[in-house]
Amino acid sequence: MAGGRCGPRLTALLAAWVAAAAAAAEEEAVLEHIPLPAERSMVLPMTASNWTLVMEGEWMLKFYAPWCPSCQQTDSEWEAFAKNGELLHISVGKVDVIQEPGLSGRFFVTTLPAFFHAKDGIFRRYRGPGIYEDLQNYILEKKWQSVEPLTGWKSPASLTMSGMAGLFSISGKIWHLHNYFTVTLGIPAWCSYVFFIIATLIFGLLMGLVLVLISECFYMPFPRNSSDGPEQSRQSDEAHGAEQLQDAEDEKDDSNEDENKDSLGDDEEEKEDLGDEDEAEEEEEEDHLAAGVDEERSDSQKQGPLREAQEDVVGPEETTGGAPEQPRSTDSEVAEDTLRQRKSQHADKGP
Repeated sequence: MAGGRCGPRLTALLAAWVAAAAAAAEEEAVLEHIPLPAERSMVLPMTASNWTLVMEGEWMLKFYAPWCPSCQQTDSEWEAFAKNGELLHISVGKVDVIQEPGLSGRFFVTTLPAFFHAKDGIFRRYRGPGIYEDLQNYILEKKWQSVEPLTGWKSPASLTMSGMAGLFSISGKIWHLHNYFTVTLGIPAWCSYVFFIIATLIFGLLMGLVLVLISECFYMPFPRNSSDGPEQSRQSDEAHGAEQLQDAEDEKDDSNEDENKDSLGDDEEEKEDLGDEDEAEEEEEEDHLAAGVDEERSDSQKQGPLREAQEDVVGPEETTGGAPEQPRSTDSEVAEDTLRQRKSQHADKGP
C-alpha cells in the first residue's frame, strides 16, 4: 500500500522538476537572443545644421570616412577621449565626409583622418596621432596655443570657405545622383556622363540669360529714334572728330611756337657771341692799322728834314725825283679808308 502511494508522488515530482528545468532553459534562450543595450557614445555627430555649436566653448573634431582603415583604427581611441571630455571640459565631435561633403569643404579636408581644435570660434589643425594619451596631453598642457590658428579666408567661418562648402556640397549631390543612376537604376556610366554634360550646358545658358536680364534692368538703354538716331550719332561723331583735329592742330601750333621761340633765342645768343667775337677782331685790326699809320707818320716826319736837306744839296732839278715817296701817302689813305669802312659797318651792326 505504501509503495503504491509513493510511486505516483515521485513521478509527479520528477515531472514538475523536468518542466521547471525546461522553462528555465527557454528563458535563458530568450535572454540570449535579446540584444543588450548599446553603450551610449559621447561623440556628437556634426552636420551642416549643427556645426555652429563649435563656435562656442572648446571642441575637438574628427573628420572620417566609413571606408577609411586609418579612421577605423582611431575609433576606439576617439571614443575613450570623448568619455573623459567632461573631466577635460571639452566637447568631442565627428564628421562623416561622405554624408557631409559641405563640412569637409568648409574645413578644406584633403586627408583622412583629419583633426581640428576649436576654442571660442578660433580653429587650429591638430596634426598629431589620434591616440588617447596624445589627445589628452594636447588639451591638458595647452599645446594648441603654439599652433598657428586658421584666420582670415582660411577660417571655416569666413565667406570664402562658405563658398567652398557650397561647391563641395554640390559635388557630393552630383556624386550621389551618379551612384543612383548607375547602381540603383542600372544605367550605364556613359549615359550618366552625357546627362550631366547636357545639364551643364543648359544651366550655363540659363545663367547667361539671367545675367543679360539683370544687366538690362540695371543699365538704361540708349535712346532709339527711328531716323534721327543714326544722323545725330553721325553728326556727333563728326563734331567730336573735328574737335579732336582742332585740338591736335592747336597743340602742334603751340609746340611749333615754342620750338621757334627756342630756336630764335638760340640764334640771338649765337649772333651775340659772334658779334662779340667780330668786335674783338675788328678792334684788334683797328689797333694794328692805327699802329701802322702812326709808324708811317713817324717815318714821314723823320724823313721830312732829310728830304729838305737833300733838296738843298741836289737842287731844284732833282726834287722832281720825289715821286717814289707818294705810295706811302696812298697806303696811309687806304688804311684810313678801311678803318672808316669798318667803323661804319660796326655802327650798322650795333643797333
